[in-house]
Amino acid sequence: MIVEIGLYALILALSLSLVQSLLPVIGARTGDARLMETGTVTATGGFVLLAISFSALTTAYVTSDFSVANVFENSHSLKPMLYKVTGVWGNHEGSMLLWVLILTTFGAAAAWFGGNLPPTLKARVLAVQALIGVAFFAFILVTSNPFERIAVPPMNGQDLNPLLQDPGLAFHPPFLYLGYVGLSMAFSFAVAALIEGRVDAAWARWVRPWTLAAWMFLTVGIALGSWWAYYELGWGGFWFWDPVENASFMPWLIAAALVHSAIVVEKRESLKSWTILLAIMAFGFSLIGTFIVRSGVITSVHAFANDPERGVFILAITAFFIGGSLVLYTLRAGALEARGVFGLVSRESALVLNNILLAVGCFVVFIGTVWPLVGELILGRKLSVGAPFFNLAFTPFMVVLGLVMPVGAMMPWKRGSIRRVVAKLRGAFVLALALGALAFAMQTGRSALGPVGVFLGAWLVSGAAVDMWQKTGRRGQRLSRLIRLPGADWGKALAHSGLGITMVAIAGMMAWEQEDIRVVQVGGSFDLAGYTLTLQDVRQVQGPNYRTTIADVLLEKDGREIGVLNPEKRVYPVQQMPTTEAALDIGVLRDIYVVIGDPQQNGGWAVRSYYKPLANWIWGGAILMALGGLISLTDRRYRVAAGARRQAATPTRGVPAE
Repeated sequence: MIVEIGLYALILALSLSLVQSLLPVIGARTGDARLMETGTVTATGGFVLLAISFSALTTAYVTSDFSVANVFENSHSLKPMLYKVTGVWGNHEGSMLLWVLILTTFGAAAAWFGGNLPPTLKARVLAVQALIGVAFFAFILVTSNPFERIAVPPMNGQDLNPLLQDPGLAFHPPFLYLGYVGLSMAFSFAVAALIEGRVDAAWARWVRPWTLAAWMFLTVGIALGSWWAYYELGWGGFWFWDPVENASFMPWLIAAALVHSAIVVEKRESLKSWTILLAIMAFGFSLIGTFIVRSGVITSVHAFANDPERGVFILAITAFFIGGSLVLYTLRAGALEARGVFGLVSRESALVLNNILLAVGCFVVFIGTVWPLVGELILGRKLSVGAPFFNLAFTPFMVVLGLVMPVGAMMPWKRGSIRRVVAKLRGAFVLALALGALAFAMQTGRSALGPVGVFLGAWLVSGAAVDMWQKTGRRGQRLSRLIRLPGADWGKALAHSGLGITMVAIAGMMAWEQEDIRVVQVGGSFDLAGYTLTLQDVRQVQGPNYRTTIADVLLEKDGREIGVLNPEKRVYPVQQMPTTEAALDIGVLRDIYVVIGDPQQNGGWAVRSYYKPLANWIWGGAILMALGGLISLTDRRYRVAAGARRQAATPTRGVPAE
């Protein structure tokens, strides 16, 4: 009965979304306040119904109700409770239900906290958001019903994909979907603004927090996915340029550009058309990512489905929303008159360069991702685009971005002097150059990748520090003024510093890591980057729903015991699938990474080990970027519609500096 309630709630949510996509728009066109207000009521109702529907599916998983086909195909009675719950979104149907739950949550939040929005704009935003909901509710009910029953319930389930039975995957998809779906709010604001023919500083102030929140969630989601791939897949890497990894990275790049572009609209009322286009493309790339994951056009450990019918349905949704919004943009963009003018050397120009680098970087990733698909479709043969292409084509844009960010962040609005800004950053540049030179001197016979990464990272971090210090004035009580700086300033400094730290870590890890692959007898030892590893024992252990081979590997340095690492090789009997569980000794400046392989004919075991310098700085930098976004959101001037009416009257007054 609970399952049927969940299905009925989903159908009712579709009905409410249809109402919400029509009545508020009619009310906005006719000036009927009662019709416009229906958007708030239906958005709230849709959220409640989706919460009921999602709770019903969760209950079926927790209670192991194998009469539900989705539960049977993705769960098992012996599975730990954590993975019973995460199994709800560890499959195509359940993850789509989470997708629309987040969609309705954002819509309801806009309804609840958008009281200061102009009524017509609010009504149109909620209507566009509901129209997206209609499309995906229909997709779920027609092709991906998570509540479908089995006539004769089996005794047990087929279990969840073993690769997904991991704490990292418990939190990675929800954060990723919060980012993906959160960009729908920027899209809804953009389409609503095109319909109204008005984009001003107030609009930018309303749309920017939604975009910043989505970018923040997407940052955390990508970082969690990268961390999971690092320790779970056993290959020792953190990023493979997999099509599905790229599908999340592309909207992240465009969202970062959108956040910065909205600053120019907010402060100077320039770049209006470009900002609207970025808002459309940010959500467009989210839809493209949804298509890639669920259409079956690629084979990936990340892919959820391979049903062509679903792929065609999602492709139609993507074409409708991207194509329709671009047609509307073509018809109305000319009416978005830019008011502010600025010089070639100015904060505005620096942000334009920022946008160009991020957008072109996204385009490079997009070409590398879809080219194998295009090649197979047109040329009839399989093509491969791997890490060498992405590293060579994408990296230069990020290097240039890292070089210009500290200068651009300190450039005055309207017009400025590069000489003055560079003079303020002289100390930061010397420090970064010294650290890069030190890294170059310490390495022997290796590439320049590591020193360049150290220089760029130090340049970004020290540049952000100088920028903050300059905001405190020239004399007296600078420290107290530093502490009292707005959250937006602190958030920007942390986000830029986080990017610098991540750049240092990626360059250092790629340039200086060491790998060792060998066959080791029990009791045998070997050296790795100044450490000694000893294979003490290998034993078989029965887990809750798997069998595992666990090794005891003693880690020592200069005769001093550091710890015992326990890499595993698991086999899940239900799905007959092995997984690798790497063992890590995590340090501040390095990881020791050990993987146990198969037994060998001579009685030894295959052991793969890595020395990975600065590994955890990658995810530490990502978390710092997300923290910067969160702190920016706490700034009262960035709250949704805070002071919007006052801002509409005086669009350039009291706007926080970037």
